[in-house]
Amino acid sequence: MVDVPQLVAQAREGRPRAVARLISLVEGAAPELREVMAALAPLTGGAYVVGLTGSPGVGKSTTTSALVTAYRKAGKRVGVLAVDPSSPFSGGALLGDRVRMSDHASDPGVYIRSMATRGHLGGLAWAAPQAIRVLDAAGCEVILVETVGVGQSEVEIASQADTSVVLLAPGMGDGIQAAKAGILEIGDVYVVNKADRDGADATARELNHMLGLGESRAPGDWRPPIVKTVAARGEGVDEVVEALEKHRAWMEERGVLARRRLARASREVETIAVTTLRSRIGDLSGDRHLGALAERIVAGETDPYRAADELVEGLTNGG
Repeated sequence: MVDVPQLVAQAREGRPRAVARLISLVEGAAPELREVMAALAPLTGGAYVVGLTGSPGVGKSTTTSALVTAYRKAGKRVGVLAVDPSSPFSGGALLGDRVRMSDHASDPGVYIRSMATRGHLGGLAWAAPQAIRVLDAAGCEVILVETVGVGQSEVEIASQADTSVVLLAPGMGDGIQAAKAGILEIGDVYVVNKADRDGADATARELNHMLGLGESRAPGDWRPPIVKTVAARGEGVDEVVEALEKHRAWMEERGVLARRRLARASREVETIAVTTLRSRIGDLSGDRHLGALAERIVAGETDPYRAADELVEGLTNGG
């Protein structure tokens, strides 16, 4: 039996085990999940959520670790959700607790959690929105969400973050990849990492050119900055934090942040509703009514759309 009020109280005190247990309840879609979300609802809304995305090998984990260091120097509590590819055997995150962030493992002001995508497209685990809510309620002032780095499906990070950071690196064809993947449309801040390598300036120029070819911006619109970093040495990281804070201030001033969060909440509700309906339909897989509909389709007595309408009507009316 899970004592949800006690777990939530302990998470508010910053106890890592309580935070871990709450996120595990989220990932496992435990029966207590509704109670957990209800208890967390009045405690959320204070965290700034930053998403980091980009192709594999650009240094997302190194950059995330460097950002954690910078925010901790500023005295802020930081949460990290590192979304990893799923193990085909266990369904768990392949990279575990991200050994590259082990420098922060003993810091009580940092909470790091790896989450498995479990086959979910878009570079994010399906439970990520609720996990973000847990870290928010646990007092994390900044939450960094690092995605798996799978290319064209990475754009989903924009729907979960207040600010999206797109990382690129020289010599990887990232400019062309960025245009292909559509991530030029979702980045609020662009980072050319590994800037000590040949081609970094060219990558930045190419990126700047492609951004200039995008939609025309009205006066006062946000112009995504391009920051060059060597995250492994901490170079340029303060400039990234400065760009993030400027974007946050710009969003707050123009009401963009509130609109993004409203849209995020709407998508979250929609996802939960669709998941609920899908599970109810799954329960009908051996149902006689569903079988009868299938027989009528095969016999040519009805079509799949009409049958689906009948099935949905039955579900919504409690049938």
